[in-house]
Amino acid sequence: MYQRLLVPVDGSDLTDRAIDASIDLARQLGASITAYVAEPVMTPPSGPRSRAWFDEEAKEHDAMTESHARQVLTRFEQRARDAGVPFDGCFDRVPRVDRAIVAAAESRGCDMIVMVTHGRGAFGEFLFGSQTKAVLAGSKLPLLVLH
Repeated sequence: MYQRLLVPVDGSDLTDRAIDASIDLARQLGASITAYVAEPVMTPPSGPRSRAWFDEEAKEHDAMTESHARQVLTRFEQRARDAGVPFDGCFDRVPRVDRAIVAAAESRGCDMIVMVTHGRGAFGEFLFGSQTKAVLAGSKLPLLVLH
């Protein structure tokens, strides 16, 4: 059946639900978990700001996003290890989260993606978009969506 689950997490209030549900599922399936954090890249300003300013801000941004990703992954890893579930964690800085999730699942040999969604409904999706819908549209892998 499924042997390697990709679980995208971002440290939001939904992260604990994703951690708990994916660990339970992995234990039931005898699968391993690959946790994935997609951090946004910092885009250069279009205004008159200097390149030196941007370079300095980008270094700070990279340090903050790496620290955040490592904290989220460390928390997930500890809980997976405590439950006896094989775990691997990784993060990337990306311009498009949905595409990065699909690419991470494919490149790491995952056979299912497990995501937790806010479940905002049609109006909420219109306002905020839906990473889950975008992943579903862009992936050939099975996607388990938890609400």
